[in-house]
Order: sequence, then structure tokens, then C-alpha cells
Amino acid sequence: MSVADIETAFGGRLEQFSELDAKLKFDFGDDRLFLDGTQKPAVMTHDDGDADCTLVISPDDLTKIMNGQLDATMAFMTGKLKVKGNTGIAMKLAGVLK
Repeated sequence: MSVADIETAFGGRLEQFSELDAKLKFDFGDDRLFLDGTQKPAVMTHDDGDADCTLVISPDDLTKIMNGQLDATMAFMTGKLKVKGNTGIAMKLAGVLK
């Protein structure tokens, strides 16, 4: 799945992202998605802004988490997922991604 595909999948979950009441950044290396969940519905951009929680992950691994093929905790433990900032938000995010 590409970043564009992830963006499309996230587009249907903007209300759920706003329930987190936080700013999230998904850092894919060459690209990123920024979700402002402090707004209702959440606003998604490719801009680089300050985030409460930044997740560094490949698009493929994020897709596997979303499809249930990779456990988010296991991805974190094996270094496939790095969390910067508020880890509590990252833990709540797991429910939104599935």
C-alpha cells in the first residue's frame, strides 16, 4: 500500500482521529501524513508540523498493522515502529487503525 492508499484509508476515519484530541505525524521517511485531531473532524495534510506523537514507520508496515497482519506492539518491540512524543496517544491510536 502506498502513502496515497493510506491517506485514502485514513480519510474514512477522520472522526475517530479527532477522538484522540491530539496532533499526530506519520513519518514515512520520504513522505509524511499529519493529522490534526484537535479539530472535528480531524484535518489531514502532508505538511510538517509539531505533533504530540510522531510515528516513524514504513508504509508497508503500517498497512500490515491496519490489516491485522502485524501487531503494533510487536512492530514497536522489533524496531519497525518508533514512537516519538506521547506514547499514550500511540497506544490509543491502535484502536483507530484496526
